[in-house]
Parts: sequence; C-alpha cells; structure tokens
Amino acid sequence: MLRLLATIRKEWLLLLRDRTGLTLLFVMPVVLITVMALIEDAPFRDYQELKFDILTVDNDQGRLGKYIREGLGQTGQFRVVDTVNGNTVTEQQARAMVNEGHYQICIIIPKGATGAIVSNANKIVNDISRRMGMPDVLPVSNRKDSLHVTVYFDPASKKAFKSAIHQALDNFLTQVETDLLLERIKKQLKKKDVPENDSMHIELKAVGLKEQLTGPSQELDVISNSVQHNVPAWSIFAMFFIVIPIAGNMIREREDGSLLRMKLIPGSYLAILTGKMLFFVAVCVVQFYLMMQVGIYLLPLLGLPRLMLGQSFLAAFIVATGIGLAATSYGILVGTVFKTPNQALNFGAISIVILSAIGGIWIPLEIMPSHMQFIGHLSPLSWGLDAINNIYLRNVGVSHIWVDMGKLVMFAAVLLCIAAAIEKRRLS
Repeated sequence: MLRLLATIRKEWLLLLRDRTGLTLLFVMPVVLITVMALIEDAPFRDYQELKFDILTVDNDQGRLGKYIREGLGQTGQFRVVDTVNGNTVTEQQARAMVNEGHYQICIIIPKGATGAIVSNANKIVNDISRRMGMPDVLPVSNRKDSLHVTVYFDPASKKAFKSAIHQALDNFLTQVETDLLLERIKKQLKKKDVPENDSMHIELKAVGLKEQLTGPSQELDVISNSVQHNVPAWSIFAMFFIVIPIAGNMIREREDGSLLRMKLIPGSYLAILTGKMLFFVAVCVVQFYLMMQVGIYLLPLLGLPRLMLGQSFLAAFIVATGIGLAATSYGILVGTVFKTPNQALNFGAISIVILSAIGGIWIPLEIMPSHMQFIGHLSPLSWGLDAINNIYLRNVGVSHIWVDMGKLVMFAAVLLCIAAAIEKRRLS
C-alpha cells in the first residue's frame, strides 16, 4: 500500500512541476472543444434552423406560382427572392447567379403551368361526370407537350440537399393539383345533388405524421447539434492524449535509472504500476468532467446549445473510468515499446489522431462509407463514444453499458499484458 501511495504522490509531483504540460493537459482540450463546436455548428444544425434564399422566376403568374411561393415561405426554411436590386429576375439572370454561387437554388415556373394543371383536373372531372351520367362541360386543353417546373442548383450543392428540395417542390405540385381537382369535383357534385347553400368539405388527408419520443428525454433531435457530438467526442480524444505524459515519464524513468531503483526496492513492481495507472485514470476522469462543464456552462454563452447529460450519472462515471483505463494502458504500452521520448511522442500523437478519425470523433460513423464504419468500430475511441451517446442521448443506465465497457477493459488488459511481456523480455 505504501508503494502504491508513494507512486501516486510521485506522479502528482511530477505533473505539478511540469506547468506547461499541466496547462496543455487541461486548457488545450477546453479550447479544442470550444473551437470545434463553433466550427461544426452549422453542419450539425437542423435544416429547420437554416434559411436558404431561393430565386424564383414566375413566368406563369398563376395559382401554381403563388402556391409555391407561399408554401416555401411558410416553411420557415426558405426566403423566396424574385427581385434583385429592385428589378424582376429573368431566367437567364437567375441561371447565371446560381451558376456563380450567389444563390444555391433557382426555380423557374413555366408559362401556362397553372392552365395545364386546370386542364388536367377538368379532364379527370369530365371522366367522372360521364361515369355518373352527367355531361362533361369543363374545358380541356388539347396541348400535348408536358410542362415542367425547372430547378437549377449551385454546382457545389450536396446530393442530400438537392433531394430535400426536390421532395418539397414535388409536394407543393401535388398539393396544388389536388386542390384544383377537389374544387372542380365539388362544383360538379353541387350541380347534381347538393343545394348551393349547403357546405361541402372534402378532406383527403386522413392520416398525419407525428414525431414521438422513444425515451424519457423531453428533447427532440438532441443528436443533431454540434455540442452533443463534439463535447463527448473531443473529450475522449483529449483523454487519450494522456499517452504523451505517461510514455514520456516512463522513458525518462528508464533513462535516468529511477525505474531500476524502484524495482530494487523490496515488494512487487505491480504496486508501482497500479499506482501509476490509478493516478492517470483519475486525471482522465477529471479531464472528462471538466469538458462536460464546458458543454453545460461555457458553450451556451457562445450561442450554442446546452449539453444534455442523460439520466444516469453513475453510468457516465463508469464509462469515463473505462475510457481512462484504456487510454492509460495505451500510454503504458507506448512508453514500454519505444526507447526515446521523440519516438513515443510522434507515434502516440499520430496514432491517437488516426484512431479518432476512424472512430467517429471527427464526424459520426453513420455518415462514413460502410467499410470505414466496420474499421471505425474497432477503435477504442468509438467504443467510448458509443457508450457516452447511449447514456446522453438514449438515456440508458448502468445495465446497458457493459458491452462497450467490456471492450474497453479487455483492450486495457491486452495492452498491459503486451507491455508486461516486453518489459520482462527486456530485463532478461
């Protein structure tokens, strides 16, 4: 016990003496999380919180153009622009401005579009009237060529963005065609059976769409903001950078002979190693909770969402301890394998960056290619992030974290066994 406590005290004193290293260990992760959350706020923000300018050229000047403009404006997602510098935009000007990147979208409504929709609705109503034994009295156009609402996109627009716009416009077209058709059906029904003063209402939409929560949280779309991803993700990244001071201390102890002197002291070297691990795991846990405070208190002051912590604080503490154990074990392995601080520093830093990149720290795994997702799930940083997301986003408790915790503990155990084997071989 005395050897263990002495080791913890030694590591604490070494950390306190290295003021620069201590600052980097705690201050730099705060800066990193703040910067990354601010930078990635827009990509993670829900589309409902974004507004896009849409150039609109209405050559029809009918009901279709009016309906599209009103529909786009009412969503709160779009600002409909049909004049620039006080002048009505022409189709040629709109195409040029979109192609140059001044606007992302342009919609061209062709002349006669509303008339084509009316003619098609009349054709359907006339067919229904004939089947009911009524004369077909509504005019139908003989025009054979089809009209299209044309959409121009900025060449740099993403595929998902284009798909969303296509879907929205298709819904508007369907709705205006349905409304015109129902109007004509009601007129024909009134002529046959229903008195003029009676009200008639036809509603096609019998089933609606409602978003419902899956858990006890009262926050919708928590995952779709930069804070909820970046704070836990970059906290895990910072915790794994404990590799650098651990490996550096171990190599210095070997070089100056202090490791040999510690081994000559009666007792098990395991107590010294355990004390080292306990100290640095505690440092990792302190790091983790400091980063959580940044997400709760600092980032909202910068206009970002507040970090949601879920319902189980015990589960979060257990996972933070597991991540710290994995990071510390990795640092011990690096410190055992490499002979100079420069080797350990370079390998440790680069390997952590690689593990974080493939493990979903920079961007969520679900938007990566399938083969990269498979590789990413092999990263210990991914296991830690999955466990934290389960706690913070799905509000699970202790009983649901053991799979990821088991992976982290097994990872730590394997690395410690490898480090022990290397150290034993070195001594022999």
